[in-house]
Amino acid sequence: MAWTFAHAPFLIAGPCVVEPGDVLPRVADALARLSAERGIPVCFKASFDKANRARLGAARGPGLDEGLRALERVRDGSGLPVLTDIHHPDQASPAAEVVDALQIPAFLCRQTDLLVAAGRTGRPVNVKKGQWMPAEAMVGALEKVRGGGSDDVAVTERGTFFGYGDLVVDMRNFARLREATGAPVIFDATHSVQQPGQGAAGASGGLREFIPPLLAAAAVAGADGFFLETHPDPAHAPSDSATQWPLDRLTDLIDRTLDLWSRARDRAAVLRDAD
Repeated sequence: MAWTFAHAPFLIAGPCVVEPGDVLPRVADALARLSAERGIPVCFKASFDKANRARLGAARGPGLDEGLRALERVRDGSGLPVLTDIHHPDQASPAAEVVDALQIPAFLCRQTDLLVAAGRTGRPVNVKKGQWMPAEAMVGALEKVRGGGSDDVAVTERGTFFGYGDLVVDMRNFARLREATGAPVIFDATHSVQQPGQGAAGASGGLREFIPPLLAAAAVAGADGFFLETHPDPAHAPSDSATQWPLDRLTDLIDRTLDLWSRARDRAAVLRDAD
């Protein structure tokens, strides 16, 4: 089945970046089981390039060609749809030939040529809200994708900068983003707990322990889908090691999140009927 952002709730998950070895198939197999057992649509995510690393020598990933080959193997091996980031307009078309959905990083959410190129592929496109942008400012970003030709778009809340080196999630943004853009709203739980520039050697740090309560709050506040980076051994992940969620703890976390999501939706329906 083709991937779409239209069927809530859904999960986008995977390691931060394409890695060698068995990390990608291990994560994909676990996500495929989760999808089958819990009946939730799951899209595997990994980046072929992390173009916004804090330092010049930081690990970035294998690049477009090798990364897409790795993602194609994941797709064929697991049966899961696959999503990846793009950073330049000329990456949109080759990526769309392999993956099921494209993602625009938060730092690039106003880049017109990139957004239009993503839309022209016809693939579903997820645009992450810039950390400095109010919810209503994302209207223009999604208009650019739709103008390119894709109607299956989503917008992701991933925290807002308040002061230096930390992010705060405004739970009002799930309603505000949906009302402003008319698109499904995703909560990025792992990037929202980043502490940019506060990790070792200038890398991003993070507060992984706040992922569960933030996911719970987002589920109740109205998120349509959830984004989580997950890894079998986060401490040794080449990117975002402080915020990736341990793979062996993922199912329990998703179970709690889905339970709260369902309870909140059921309660909202009761209140609507009462009115």
